[in-house]
Amino acid sequence: MKQPIQVNFYTRPVCPLCDKAKTKLLELANEFPLVIHEIDIYQDDELLEKYQLMIPVIEIDGEEVDYGMVSEDAVRHFLQSKYEI
Repeated sequence: MKQPIQVNFYTRPVCPLCDKAKTKLLELANEFPLVIHEIDIYQDDELLEKYQLMIPVIEIDGEEVDYGMVSEDAVRHFLQSKYEI
């Protein structure tokens, strides 16, 4: 069995870009063994300060892979190059 890939998905309530990015992540979860941790930046002042203008942010293995208008192709390319799946 393939090792699960931990994904931090930084988001906030009422965020159309976040909804679109989440849909793309769920699509990618059909190809890769993703475990998606949805994190509301409004629950943490440090995250709010760091990401408020970048939301949504996709972080994999501590690397910010994409943010804002998330590209499914960019995230797929990162996953393919790093995990050889």
